[in-house]
Amino acid sequence: MRIVIALGGNALLHRGERPDADVQRANIDRVATAVAALAQEHEIVVTHGNGPQIGLLAVESATDPALTAPYPLDLLGAQTQGMIGSLLVRTLHDTLPGQRVAALVTHTLVRADDPAFRNPTKFVGQVYPRSEARALAHRYGWHIAQDTTGWRRVVASPTPEGIVEADTVHELLSTGTLVVCAGGGGVPVTADRDSGALHGVEAVIDKDLTAALLAEELRADFLLILTDVPNVYADYGTPAQRAVLDATPADLRRGGFPDGSMGPKAEAAARFVERTGGLAAIGALDAAQEIVHGRSGTLVRPELTVP
Repeated sequence: MRIVIALGGNALLHRGERPDADVQRANIDRVATAVAALAQEHEIVVTHGNGPQIGLLAVESATDPALTAPYPLDLLGAQTQGMIGSLLVRTLHDTLPGQRVAALVTHTLVRADDPAFRNPTKFVGQVYPRSEARALAHRYGWHIAQDTTGWRRVVASPTPEGIVEADTVHELLSTGTLVVCAGGGGVPVTADRDSGALHGVEAVIDKDLTAALLAEELRADFLLILTDVPNVYADYGTPAQRAVLDATPADLRRGGFPDGSMGPKAEAAARFVERTGGLAAIGALDAAQEIVHGRSGTLVRPELTVP
């Protein structure tokens, strides 16, 4: 079975942790253990978030006195793909002896006229108290919004329209290679209408929506979205909270999940199932193998048809 795994942004940096390299190296062991268990039996493609990492690089770039202007988000996204991809490849290389593993810097096509450029909603970077967030926004021209635990920078998050390197990923899979790609949703680019030339844009694409599109283009059988909760919850955070163990795309869309957390994951799972007839699931990183075997997580399946 061909499985596309979408790792949450907290796979390398948990909320509240210092963004040190040693912390991320330590956290990557859990990821490798979860992926390795599935790679013994299945073709695997790994995608990952980059919210904490790109936020850190953006602050460093904005405050670097050697620069005349900060690096744009597309180039910072490419940097995070290289850094996280290297960590994953090295750890998986050691965890899966003899397995071919490769990380590929991947570009994702978006539309230049996507309305998301006028309405930034994608959280990146760390959480700040409101006063500090407002000061940073004033200093660097950032947009800020309230997250579940504080205030964070928000950037444009256009809809992914295509994966530039999808054919290359497909060829790598055909040689038995475990591929790490589309990190952080992919480097956002537009294509010139006449020449096809690629141009980077100031945005961060949602990694779950990109993972769903990648899984569709690769004809994957299963989209596995791994996060820090064991499954999707209806009425989350209320006395009526309950686990959702089985759902259709329509069920997920009726759930009203927030954009800053479960919303994009639910939408990504729904899109993949609707467009391919395959299966998707959302659950905890450490239960990855159990989720694929139907013993954990929230399974998202096509609507049942009545003959």
